[in-house]
Amino acid sequence: MTALIFKICHKAEWALAEREGIYAGSAKDREDRFMHFSTGEQVLGTLERYYADAGDLVLVAVDPKTLGATLKFEPSRDGALFPHLYGTLPMSFVQWVKPIRRADNGSFVLPRDCV
Repeated sequence: MTALIFKICHKAEWALAEREGIYAGSAKDREDRFMHFSTGEQVLGTLERYYADAGDLVLVAVDPKTLGATLKFEPSRDGALFPHLYGTLPMSFVQWVKPIRRADNGSFVLPRDCV
């Protein structure tokens, strides 16, 4: 089984993508000209670094094989290779979408099948 990659999105942003049938990325993605994804091992660090104050998030799971040559693993934070999508994300490539919850202490609670 191929390990999934993950996109963190605000719920309203993802709801719009579902209505349109395609996700073109966040404002940051469009500014950087590629869509930021994380591996299962990277999701929590990405959440803590870039979404610490957010409470309206979903985790979008994608099989990287479906993205073909538009997906590149490139050095980013601390030299780690992160998946970057150079294109849009059709809804048909999405395996699942689940809410990212917060524990009573404020820490992120990821869906069980994230890692």
